[in-house]
Amino acid sequence: MSTGSVSIVIGQAVKPGHEDDYVRWEHRLADEAARLPGYLSSELNRPTERQPDWTAIYRFDSVANAQHWLDSPVRQSLLEKAAPYFAGPGTRQVIADEGQPDDALVTALVSRQVPAAQVEEFLGWQDSVAKAMRQFPGFRGIEVFRPIEGVQDEWNLCLKFDTAEHLDAWLSSDQRRDLIQSAPFGNFSLRRIDRSFGNWFALGDRAALPPSNLKTSLAVWVGLYPTIMLLTLLTIPFDWPLWANILIGNLLSSFVMSYVTMPFYGNPLLGWWLRPKTDAPQPRTNVLGVLAVLGINAAWAVFFIVLTERILKLH
Repeated sequence: MSTGSVSIVIGQAVKPGHEDDYVRWEHRLADEAARLPGYLSSELNRPTERQPDWTAIYRFDSVANAQHWLDSPVRQSLLEKAAPYFAGPGTRQVIADEGQPDDALVTALVSRQVPAAQVEEFLGWQDSVAKAMRQFPGFRGIEVFRPIEGVQDEWNLCLKFDTAEHLDAWLSSDQRRDLIQSAPFGNFSLRRIDRSFGNWFALGDRAALPPSNLKTSLAVWVGLYPTIMLLTLLTIPFDWPLWANILIGNLLSSFVMSYVTMPFYGNPLLGWWLRPKTDAPQPRTNVLGVLAVLGINAAWAVFFIVLTERILKLH
């Protein structure tokens, strides 16, 4: 049995009107998981247009510890309490992997049961799939994970692309349709894991929930305003034409936002609001977060007014 790290990917449709109940329940579930040996991290991804279910991902340091969590009485008890929130049965994939997930990529997780007598044929067919995928823009790799004895009977395939659009191009392609029709291996399931902001919002909270679109937009604004202002001031001496100034400025701001501003400024400053703790009072926490965002950028505006008009005399 594998001794590498293990990711448990759980998909769940939630009844309308019970989303907040489900989120609170997932927080409690993650808190309980964090008390068990081998727990590494957890996250919860909200539904999107392309992936209608909620997706929870739990990571453990070994198959044994992951199975201990899946079979634990406390988890079973919590599942029973959450039954009124679920709009039908969920899905589950278990992936054993020595590596760490690349949060900047868009992943499709495909699960398929393969009879023992057809394993070699399946691997040959999978080589054909990989060869076809390499011809598509944005392809970043494919990983094949064997079944885990005592935990899961299915084979899992992780298909990685750089953007959701490039992944969609493959999923809707004639080549993929022909390959699926030629595969005598029965039915399969497919789940998307899309982290469109990469590490901008990787806060490392053990019950980490992705921020809402409103919070994401405001947090980006907090980081983007001082970043663009400072970069603009630094590039003024070069006297570039407008088109070049915007082109180069956007490139620099993208790198600075990803590697400096959000990891070392935005996330530490607003982490308490982007992903509040389970016991954080609401709506007070959310209101304070919005006020903090407005106050922070108001302070930056005052700073840049003084800097550009009083000190640098720029008009």
